[in-house]
Amino acid sequence: MPRASVMIEAMRDIGYSFESAVADIIDNSIAAGARSIDLRFGWVADLPWIAVVDDGCGMSREELLEAMRPGSKDPRHERAAHDLGRFGLGLKTASFSQCRELTVLTRASEGLNGMRWDLDRVSVTNRWEITEVHPNEMSDIPFALPLEESGTLVLWRKIDRLELAGMGEVGHETFNETMSAVRQHLSRIFHRFLAGEPGLKKVRVSINGTDIEPYDPFAELTIATQKFPLEVVRFRDSEVRIQAFVLPHHSKVSAKEYERLAGREGYLRNQGFYIYRNRRLIIWGSWFRLARQEELTKLARVRIDIPNNTDHHWGIDVRKARAHPPLIVKNRLRQVIEQIRSGAKRPYTQRGRAVIETDASPVWVRKIHNDRIEYVINNEHPLLTELLNDLQIRDRLRLRQMIKMFGQTFPAAAFFSDYSNTPKQIETEQPDMDVMLALAKMLVQANPDLDPAGLTTVLASMEPFSRHPDQIGVIARLATAD
Repeated sequence: MPRASVMIEAMRDIGYSFESAVADIIDNSIAAGARSIDLRFGWVADLPWIAVVDDGCGMSREELLEAMRPGSKDPRHERAAHDLGRFGLGLKTASFSQCRELTVLTRASEGLNGMRWDLDRVSVTNRWEITEVHPNEMSDIPFALPLEESGTLVLWRKIDRLELAGMGEVGHETFNETMSAVRQHLSRIFHRFLAGEPGLKKVRVSINGTDIEPYDPFAELTIATQKFPLEVVRFRDSEVRIQAFVLPHHSKVSAKEYERLAGREGYLRNQGFYIYRNRRLIIWGSWFRLARQEELTKLARVRIDIPNNTDHHWGIDVRKARAHPPLIVKNRLRQVIEQIRSGAKRPYTQRGRAVIETDASPVWVRKIHNDRIEYVINNEHPLLTELLNDLQIRDRLRLRQMIKMFGQTFPAAAFFSDYSNTPKQIETEQPDMDVMLALAKMLVQANPDLDPAGLTTVLASMEPFSRHPDQIGVIARLATAD
């Protein structure tokens, strides 16, 4: 028989983050049929606490005792199709990973029941000892009991892993930031429950009274999102459902929406497969080594739905934070991934091709030298040609050397980083009319016979004017007005 004090301390280090531990508690609430789940947090003296309160079916005293027992379920046994657990460890391991005192109060038809794990007590007694909490001992709960009908309350106290005790106001701010991260995590993990969808009843989840809004990583309701056909793969008498999405290019959505879809980690890290077990997200942002995470595929995300009766084939762990597709599914993914990646590249390659295929003279030219690619300023641009022709030979040579210097010192790495992460902040939506007009007048001075119609044709054939066709007519009239 393992020593209780040693075993429980070992159970604390399975590897939960604070937000993933909270998500495991919510799994139990959803499995219990809850339609409303309220997270509450606060401080007593200098110690933080957090509680998860649901309106699920609740538990009898015997069911509560079994739920508090580590390893209360055999992962080999068949379970209900809607069950989000597997090992019967989530409540305990998730709670122990963050706090030293776990209290569970629950109300079913027979009345209110309560039990508690106190790890400090276990450390002293070295016994697997659960303390029963009687109704007259519940006055130490840090808020009024909401369990008037059925439901369950899970309370964490002695939260030691965050190391906030004694930190005063800094500790309060840090805990608030932690709960903000919890909100973002839950909005992604449970977004299909929060939004509701066919065959899945909507679940309301709030933190201190403020509802959590769902974060849909696929932007299904956005018109500009590309949707691929649904793929169904048969595996072990069950179905694996695969559907790919390509998110909108930043030019198709607002800056705020583009940033929201990127998520905390950004587009590059969030591309890849999203594995849902019973529509609960368990892993995301990985291609399972079937493809590399590339800039051109950063908008590609693939939803994979799996049932809960193939957990061991997918390698689902206790934390529900690891999964690997079985060989049959992996082989199918190999066949569809190139189509997915091609679709993901299209928003970029098509935009680039549209500029190349026009007759407009570009300001920058892409040159390929064997295995080397460079971008240089176009010496044959009409505006630049006009300027060079007006200069003496010596000044012309000096200007060409300066232009070459400008091209060779272009900050490509910094531009790539900025454009990848925050394109809306560097892309100019409106042209600088003063600059455009000054350039157009230069052309008129060099070609005084140009009328507005002729100048319009000339401007449409070169950058930067060709990028703003709606403004060309106005610029041509103003430039020839004198």
